[in-house]
Parts: sequence; structure tokens; C-alpha cells
Amino acid sequence: MAALVLAPMTAESLAKLKGLIPVVYESWTETQRLADPEELARRIEAEGISVLVVEADFLPEELFRQAPGLRLVAVTRTSLTHVDVDAATRYGVAVINAPARNAQAVAELTIGLMLALSRRIPTLDSETKNGGWRSPVAPYIAMHTCERELAGKTLGVLGLGAVGGRVARLGQAFDMRVLAYDPYLSTSEGHLPVLLVQTVAELTRESDYISVNVPGGKSTLGMLDRGALESTKKGCRIVNTSAYSVFDEEALVGLLRSRHLGGLALDVFQTHPIAPNSPLLGLDNVVLTPHVGGATRETVARHSEMIVDDIARFLRGERPENLVGPAVWDQVG
Repeated sequence: MAALVLAPMTAESLAKLKGLIPVVYESWTETQRLADPEELARRIEAEGISVLVVEADFLPEELFRQAPGLRLVAVTRTSLTHVDVDAATRYGVAVINAPARNAQAVAELTIGLMLALSRRIPTLDSETKNGGWRSPVAPYIAMHTCERELAGKTLGVLGLGAVGGRVARLGQAFDMRVLAYDPYLSTSEGHLPVLLVQTVAELTRESDYISVNVPGGKSTLGMLDRGALESTKKGCRIVNTSAYSVFDEEALVGLLRSRHLGGLALDVFQTHPIAPNSPLLGLDNVVLTPHVGGATRETVARHSEMIVDDIARFLRGERPENLVGPAVWDQVG
């Protein structure tokens, strides 16, 4: 019995894990490669791996079929779209994850991108460094006429989960009025500083800024379609750190070019990296970051602690706290 760790982990948590089970540590952030599923399955069998820890590696049904010695898969993120959980259950492999491990990091980036849009920070930085600041007063006058503070504006939070809830709290700290739309909530849960609206249209009509915090998938595909985008307040600025598939891209680009939308900030795209011919690259009211919303040391520390604690429970024969597909516990528990 041994553990193969292909995800980044703190030294402290790694040491704790090594006290529980023999560990091979090969983080993909250090090797800069993801494992081939067939090669990984052969390695699991050859090296007697019973516990596998991954972050971004793909684990299809074939891997679970070809690695009968595997007993636990730990995924150091919330999303499990790259893991066939149903197949894992059929083959008696328990799956755990690390929900909300990067929620604070993504929420903080969301607010940072809102500030970047509202105060044109990337453009001003570039102009200053590249010699565009020639007059001592021209930039000051220009900013006076077109830029606005966040305070007093309305923030619409699309999706009030772990990230959206934190964005709402941070928005309130900036003295923003906060609205939210989440079809899975019937109330705003008194601890959140939010007025819950009943439709996406109501959110788009009233918001000066919209923060998109919903998962990708069929239920959110095209949530911000042409009609929703055209119904936004003129000058509305949108920040999306979760799912690009919510957009009708043609409508989005057109409304950015016409300046109906005041700006857009993205940390997620149709492809990763962004396609070199993407129309977004040529727009001066767009701010882009390379899918780094959760890339903080604190995120790694959170998922490391959560995963190792749950592995310890599993090895003691206890049900893990973040068990996915609990039906498997009848087989392995």
C-alpha cells in the first residue's frame, strides 16, 4: 500500500501524509506534465499504489478498470469534470475532493479585476511604463471624466456559492449594493449581505458590475445570452472567473465594441490558453488573466490539509468528510 501524489502539496501536509503511508511525490506543477491515463494505470499496479492524489490529471473509466488495486482517489479541487466518478464507484474506488479550497483566492481576484476595470489600472500602468505619460495633468483630467468608484454602485452576483458568497461580502465592504441570482436558493440566507432577485434579467438590468460565479455545464450554458447582455445597463462591467460558456460570444464582443458594455474581465476562456485569433485580444476595454484565480499559496495549503485529513480518516476506516458519490462507502467502508 502506497500513495502517489501528483498534485502540489505543502511540506507540512506531505510530511503528515508520509507518517501515514509510503508516499511518492511528483507534483505536476514541478514536472509540468499531466499523466497519460494508460501509463498511470500501469504504474498504479506496478508500484502497489492504493491512494492517488491528483489535481488536473484525467482519470477515465479505463484507468479504474486497469488498476484494481486502487482504493482512494483524492482530487485537490472542487470540480470533478476530469474524473469519471461513476466508474470509480462501480470499481469500488472512493473519491474525495477539496470543496471551496480556492474560493477566497478567486473572490479576491474578482474584486481586483473589478478595480482594474473601474480605474483602468492595466492601461494606465502600460501607458506610464511605455512613455505615454507626457503631460502632468492630462491623465488626471481624463480619469475624472470617465472612471468611477465602486462605492455606491450595484454589484450583481450570478451564483451565490462559495466564491459568490465571498464576492458579495467583499462587495459590501466596498460599500456596494449587492444583488444575487441563484436558482438553488430561496432566500439570501441572512448572514449574506445580499438582495436575492428572481431572474437573470432582473440582475442584468440593475447591476453596474456583474460577477459570474456559476459552474460550467448544461444548466448554465448561454445564461448570459444576447438578450441578457443587451438588457444590461449601459456601461455595465462584467467579471467572469468561473465559466466562459455562459456567454454568447458574438453578442458579447459586439456590445463591448459598441461600448454598451463598459468593460469585461476574464480569467476563463473557451480554450486554455486563449486562442490567438480571439476577438477579445483586440479590445481595449477588456482585461484578461491566464486562468490563475486559485493560484495562491493559501489555496495549496487549504487543499493539502483537507486532503491529508480525509486520507487519514479513510486509512482509519472512517468515512471521509468530503466523500463524493457516497454509495461507494457501502463497498469500501
